[in-house]
Amino acid sequence: MINTVSSIITKTIPAGGKWSARIQRGKEITFTALEDGANVSILLYNADDTAERYNMPDTLKAQYTAFLTKGNVLMTDQGRVLASIVEDMVGWHDAISGYSTRLMIDEKYGKTTYQENRNEWYRSGEENLMVELFRNGLTTSDLSPVINIFSKVFCDEAGNMNFVEGHTKKGETVTLRTEMDVLLVLSNTPNPLDTRHTYQSTPIEVKIKDAEPVKENDICLNHRDENRRAFENTWEYVMLTKGGIQ
Repeated sequence: MINTVSSIITKTIPAGGKWSARIQRGKEITFTALEDGANVSILLYNADDTAERYNMPDTLKAQYTAFLTKGNVLMTDQGRVLASIVEDMVGWHDAISGYSTRLMIDEKYGKTTYQENRNEWYRSGEENLMVELFRNGLTTSDLSPVINIFSKVFCDEAGNMNFVEGHTKKGETVTLRTEMDVLLVLSNTPNPLDTRHTYQSTPIEVKIKDAEPVKENDICLNHRDENRRAFENTWEYVMLTKGGIQ
């Protein structure tokens, strides 16, 4: 369901749902957990050149982190910024565990099919993402590491990855600001490391509206020197391809 009021678009993604859209530079995308325990896997691409996309290793190593929160930016392998995290009530978003697969879902929660279960069948992140990629002229080769908004996964001293149950509460939000025109692809499906034994997926809301221009004291711009260089690379790219920046 989509609701529009003036320049604001609000969309509810049901449990197990998927969605994609090309979103202009200078927009805020706010994700809201409508129930406890949400997880939404997202991919980001340069809308004008989808060969340029979110690069997990560069994003994490440039910002000296293993998770994402307010102040972090989502970088490409070209050293540019696709989007920035400008607000965050959750404090930790998983950038390392990937998306769920059909085999993983079947083994963990039991096999379901659309033919037998209709809309109650258990979707996987991999399948949802592939469907949305196909809709946008991409293929399975364009699948890449995701960001799992609302989930917390950490590594202990032995190197084991640990999922934290109950990390996100109903009503909590995280907001991205687009720094270039992007293709957003998302799957509202369980985190692959979710330790619960029942299929966990809750509805989320996506709200898109105009963002304020980046200011000199912007938290994402100033988070690290690497962030500022990535913003400068992005501004140059926008100047050369779009004819100016605001």
